[in-house]
Amino acid sequence: MLMTRASSRPGITDVAKLAGVSLSTVSRAMNGNPTVDPALAERVQAAAVQLGYTANPVARSLVLGRTQTVAVVIPDLENPTFQAILRGLSRAATADGYHVLVADSREDLDEEHALARATRLRTDGVILCAPRMPEADLARLLPALSPAVVINRGPQSSAPVVGADYGSGMREIVDHLTSLGHRRLVYLAGATRSVTHRARQEAIEAAVSVVDGLEVEEISAGVDFDSGTAVADQVLASGATAVIAYNDLVAMGLLSALTIRRVDVPQQLSITGFDDIPFAAYTSPPLTTAAVPAVEIGAAAWAAMHAQLTGGDPTPALTLTPTLVVRGSTAAPGVV
Repeated sequence: MLMTRASSRPGITDVAKLAGVSLSTVSRAMNGNPTVDPALAERVQAAAVQLGYTANPVARSLVLGRTQTVAVVIPDLENPTFQAILRGLSRAATADGYHVLVADSREDLDEEHALARATRLRTDGVILCAPRMPEADLARLLPALSPAVVINRGPQSSAPVVGADYGSGMREIVDHLTSLGHRRLVYLAGATRSVTHRARQEAIEAAVSVVDGLEVEEISAGVDFDSGTAVADQVLASGATAVIAYNDLVAMGLLSALTIRRVDVPQQLSITGFDDIPFAAYTSPPLTTAAVPAVEIGAAAWAAMHAQLTGGDPTPALTLTPTLVVRGSTAAPGVV
């Protein structure tokens, strides 16, 4: 059976004929190109509506040489902080007419490299959240990903960087605990290869150098709930009166383990987290933490990418400051 033109889907040629303009004018008008005369653009849009014409996204991508999609590579999709970054980023990208492809490297550095390169072949750019990647590896990788944006790293010559000042947030936590009278602390170290871990360490070292009598013992833990649970006995054996967990998940795991051991928090031991994930306010007791503006980081990362994709002004490095949130898990040292 032969299909007649009347039964086929209207195309760009039909729109051009009805509007009385060239094919290139239809293409530019449908893509929102500001160089098209407003009257012509209105005529093209009216013709498209009359015909029921909608642009084929695949054909549009071929014409523009773009996919209208960016990739985001993250190390751990289960982490609520990364989820919040993705939420801010994807909402901002969607508002600008772009799609977001998410790739989870699962803390595997080799996988991280491969995912970043593979997704770049299928997208218009890559937003890379790789806090654990060695600096030399990152410097070699970024030129191959351009345009790229990096989250939570130090300054990069070949890509804009957006992130949080983890050192500032950690110093606020330490100052809060010392103001309560704590002088013997434990820091539960998490991702020890990450730049955010080093920022935390440097803030602790700076505090120790200026606060009389302050001692901070570092215990290797991890980044998840089970990591906090696993080190509970080490924490109790340390003799510390307060604990600074790498993040809220670790703090929550420790809280759970201490509840089972009938340790009173904060009377016997104060505990702080980091990030202020949605569950932190609902632990028992509610968790004192440093709130990282993760949604805002995601939106800022998209703004930096969008500027590169559209030829806008280069976005300088942007660092957002965490905010101390004091809740019921910290108090002055009690008498055991």
